[in-house]
Amino acid sequence: MSFDTIYKGSTIVTHNKTYISDIAVKEGKIMKIGNLSEEEASQIIDITDLHILPGVIDTQVHFREPGGEYKEDLSSGTKAAVLGGVTGIFEMPNTDPSTTNEAALLDKFARARGRLHCDYAFYVGGTEDNYLELPNLENIPGCCGVKVFMGLSTGTLLVSGDKELDRILSNINNRASFHSEDQDLLEERKKYRIKGDTNSHEIWRNDEQCFKATKRIVKIARKNKKNIHILHVSTGQEIEFLAKNKDIASVEITPQHLTFNAPDCYNNLGNYAQMNPPIRSLEHQEKLWEGIRNGTADIIGSDHAPHSRDEKEVEYPDSPSGMPGVQTLVPIMLNHVNNEKLTLQRFVELTSYNPSKLFKIKGKGQIEIGYDADFTVIDMNRERVITNDWIASKCGWTPYNNMKVKGWPVMTIIRDNIVMKDDIVFDPLGEPMSFVR
Repeated sequence: MSFDTIYKGSTIVTHNKTYISDIAVKEGKIMKIGNLSEEEASQIIDITDLHILPGVIDTQVHFREPGGEYKEDLSSGTKAAVLGGVTGIFEMPNTDPSTTNEAALLDKFARARGRLHCDYAFYVGGTEDNYLELPNLENIPGCCGVKVFMGLSTGTLLVSGDKELDRILSNINNRASFHSEDQDLLEERKKYRIKGDTNSHEIWRNDEQCFKATKRIVKIARKNKKNIHILHVSTGQEIEFLAKNKDIASVEITPQHLTFNAPDCYNNLGNYAQMNPPIRSLEHQEKLWEGIRNGTADIIGSDHAPHSRDEKEVEYPDSPSGMPGVQTLVPIMLNHVNNEKLTLQRFVELTSYNPSKLFKIKGKGQIEIGYDADFTVIDMNRERVITNDWIASKCGWTPYNNMKVKGWPVMTIIRDNIVMKDDIVFDPLGEPMSFVR
């Protein structure tokens, strides 16, 4: 057999092993792994001295289309993704209008056709009114699942009552994802917001309201025997609680919660550090890292949520929450790998293997025969400074501006197509992901 491509001399990193081998690809699929020096291919790509990972999947991005295209759209967001070594994304439903019915979901797929630089899937938003439609919506091809906001964040989606949450979980079948903040406590604690003081954001949206919401949704999920995914976990209490509930609840943590801590981030970045749930103290951050080390954490997702500079510079608390992150997820986490905060294999588990396993993505997340030839190629020795002018997102800024990191994505490959090499992005080839249902 003659192959389309042979990737030569690669240091392959999977979730459970690291080894040097060649990879042969035909028609976008991995066909052979081993010593392929005697094999023929249309092209040979030598990646000796580089690491090749299963394509990184960012399971939490907000690309703002429709309704907020001035600060991001599906094209610019996925360009940022492949620049950062990301081969696939799950996009969130809190757009304008919200993605809460079949017409809105199909509209997103129509918008995506031929424009996206990486592979993609879209969430559908759960509401108090659409729970009977959700079993159909969650199984539309390319839908990654149902997303529920228990606490109000950007947009208008909110399901805060136990009865309404129970209706959603009793009707759906696939793993659902939750923004876990308690709306009643958020309303009650608004008195702690101080005009012009971003430091008060973390006091208002404190650790206890997150913990309360997470306990509530785990209880409801257990009653209904359904799997749930808790997004952007930010507190030590949640990590310790969720460690005891791994049979039904999976855990996602963001790079920013692992990198920044309060009060320094608010003193240095002001509103640019504002997100929901907030960046918290070093004590909470250390518990999150403990969750990374002991296996409680399942996924690293960026919660890419861009806003314009003009919006961010409005006086707190009228400033919006959220920051860009899809382009910086890989370099920030590789820097943590180089600083021995986690291993490269654990990074692969958190960003490729587990997203595919937990959400049942077909053909993604592993370097195995028959899987898609999606690769994130990295140089673990490359040092670079992250700067605003590198950011492809329409917002044009990053909270990591001027941060020096070691470890960098040098090539993004999707189904054997090089879509990014050395900061050059090529034609958009993204397609919807498929799921085992």
